[in-house]
Amino acid sequence: MMRIKCLAVLMVLVSYHVNGFYLPGVAPKEFKEGQRVPVLVNKLTSVKTQLPFEYYSLPVCKPETVDDSPENLGEYLAGDTIESSGYELSMERPEECKVLCKKDYTQKEVDVFKKMIDEEYRVHWIIDNLPLAVEVQDQASGFTYYEDGFPVGLVQDSQYYLYNHIRFKINYHKNANSFDGARVVGFFVEPLSIKHTAKGDSVSCSGSAIQTIGKSGVVYWTYGVEWIRSNIPWASRWDVYLNSNAPDDKIHWFSIVNSLMIVLFLSGMIAMIMMRTLHRDISRYNEDPGDDAQEEFGWKLVHGDVFRPPQNFPMMLSVFAGTGVQILTMTMALLAFALLGFLSPANRGGLMNAMLLLFVAMGYFAGFVSARIYKMFGGKQWKQTMLMTAFLYPGTAFTIFFIVNLFIWRSGSSGAVKFTTMFTLLILWFGISVPLCAMGSFAGFKKDEIKNPTRYNQIPRQIPDQPFYMSSFMSVFVGGILPFGAVFIELFFIMSSIWLHQVYYVFGFLALVILILCVTCAEITIVLCYFHLCSEDYNWWWRSFLTSGSSAFYLFMYSILYYSTKLELRGVGSVIYFSYMGLIALSFFLMTGTVGFLSSLWFVRTIYGAIKID
Repeated sequence: MMRIKCLAVLMVLVSYHVNGFYLPGVAPKEFKEGQRVPVLVNKLTSVKTQLPFEYYSLPVCKPETVDDSPENLGEYLAGDTIESSGYELSMERPEECKVLCKKDYTQKEVDVFKKMIDEEYRVHWIIDNLPLAVEVQDQASGFTYYEDGFPVGLVQDSQYYLYNHIRFKINYHKNANSFDGARVVGFFVEPLSIKHTAKGDSVSCSGSAIQTIGKSGVVYWTYGVEWIRSNIPWASRWDVYLNSNAPDDKIHWFSIVNSLMIVLFLSGMIAMIMMRTLHRDISRYNEDPGDDAQEEFGWKLVHGDVFRPPQNFPMMLSVFAGTGVQILTMTMALLAFALLGFLSPANRGGLMNAMLLLFVAMGYFAGFVSARIYKMFGGKQWKQTMLMTAFLYPGTAFTIFFIVNLFIWRSGSSGAVKFTTMFTLLILWFGISVPLCAMGSFAGFKKDEIKNPTRYNQIPRQIPDQPFYMSSFMSVFVGGILPFGAVFIELFFIMSSIWLHQVYYVFGFLALVILILCVTCAEITIVLCYFHLCSEDYNWWWRSFLTSGSSAFYLFMYSILYYSTKLELRGVGSVIYFSYMGLIALSFFLMTGTVGFLSSLWFVRTIYGAIKID
């Protein structure tokens, strides 16, 4: 009991470090007329490189004193660097052409801008915890949507143009009956390239000339501010970001509904066939044979071998199943928090924080399940099983993360994780996850061994030659197609949010898709397991895990297709992409494989427990 209390205190302390001592975006902030509205600068991002950089890595106007905003663990891992800026915005005080600074650039500094423009880097700012948005008009459909961030500049006909004038459009909401002052409900930016004309101390922002950066020279950085009163309440100010993909939403809805209908129909058909066939088999096996001995046939023939422990790597199978339970329970809990609204996009880094904390908290279930399964197999090395459960998958993930971080650090990106953040991750792993896993393993081995309905014979039964279509390879190869088909449409939107920096918010759809995925994995694995048992092939342990787990292979193949058709990554960006997609595929393999394995275990125990064994 004392150990549990100590772990609880440690989790609270780590949670404070992870989440910070503040809750961004929880309460609205009111600004009085004329009160300064701070503009915070964030990172520079590019879908071409996937390497974020600090805003002040560009040779732009920088205040004398730069204040850093407190950040949580999720923001550190995402490469966010939120700092103060020199922009002076006052509530309801418009500006036409205000000079931020004047800079005389060298050719080296110009080359920095050119590189950022070539790699399509976008600038991200924040006002009152609201990211900036740029209005974009779709010429084909006439639909207006909003993109997060604005480009550093553009290049046309080998000529580089710099966005050196920013036109702020700030929407604010007032309600004298509810609160004093005004609340920021919209932050929009129109970037412009202007060749300024200066007369004495005054600078003009008018004219049709645009600012080129082909060579060194003087550049004025200016901005204008427009305050627009809005009826949008503070609680709905994120709608413009969440609804920015409306044209795609119609395809999204249609595809999801279509996929769900197909999967549900197939699942219903499979369930009906299996129930009727099994009911007939069990009734026939339990009939009174009378005077004539009834000859056994079908899956009853292998009742003396079906629960024989796997000959190859039983400990590894137990560890995989325990880790899969850890990932599955983390996913379910994460979706539950998302559906309840705790993972709002206003809470930057909240999704990553919740995922890490939930993963380490579910270490108890990983240790417990792996210990129970390994003890069912007759294993005695519970300490080795516990260590493999606690270190195999987390160690693999940490190794991949560490190696990728070396590449990012070598590129000088702000996405490189600092030593203190790396140390926090190690505390989460060794200080919480490993002890919880050890406690779960100890509790699992203390419980009585799982008793199966039938005992296995000392001498293994010979398995008849199987036709090609009933081979293990074909079962594994075919078994992953249907589970992948249940998620591949939603997978497109998830990958777009990760690699194209789009906002993902349809957690209700995602929860439904995950549920359909689990049902599909269970049913397809049970059906194939039943077919193999009818063919007197009782080696179902590893095959049941690999049958549904093979959907991860199709996921990774899809990631290769996505890489070649949707992305233009190269160099370090490609290393980041394939490393993390490989880790995602591994996690998906463990989760779906565990669902298939546990479903088959329940199925086999159920059917052999329902028949009479002489």
